[in-house]
Amino acid sequence: MRHVLSALVMNQPGVLAHISGMLASRAFNIDSLAVGETENPEFSRVTFVVNGDDRVLDQVRKQLEKIVTVVRVLDFSGKDFVERDLMLIKVATSGAGRRSEIKELVEVFRGRIVDVSHGHVMIEISGQESKIEAFIDVMRPFGILEIVRTGRIAMLRSDTVTVDSPASGCEAAVT
Repeated sequence: MRHVLSALVMNQPGVLAHISGMLASRAFNIDSLAVGETENPEFSRVTFVVNGDDRVLDQVRKQLEKIVTVVRVLDFSGKDFVERDLMLIKVATSGAGRRSEIKELVEVFRGRIVDVSHGHVMIEISGQESKIEAFIDVMRPFGILEIVRTGRIAMLRSDTVTVDSPASGCEAAVT
């Protein structure tokens, strides 16, 4: 089963290595990883996607929470959340009418062309993984020259927000 995990961690060197090492030692492959500072510069949020059995992943979550620099771990599985990936893709434009056809497809997928050169265009697109994969499939016939993707980011859809302060208990109700 696919699990999207979000870990609130102290913003210190080596935290990511510690987390990824712990997952690797338990034979979990990280399918996606994104790390960034939160609204509080003392903390970072690590969002990662792993596949595994619920029981084993629960043990991994508990092990992660034992790491001193990890403040809180949330498993988004079974919860209502929004997730997004970001991709830059460079597509060849040689041939008559190809540039306009690519432009139309970019608009359909709500992407945008961020760079243009003589032989290619660079496109930025964000959305759910399925949208990104579908766009890649549509661009293949044109000739994909290069792809760069971020890891997945996710946020719970609820009236509860994560507050990046260990003293707060990490959650506060929005009124």
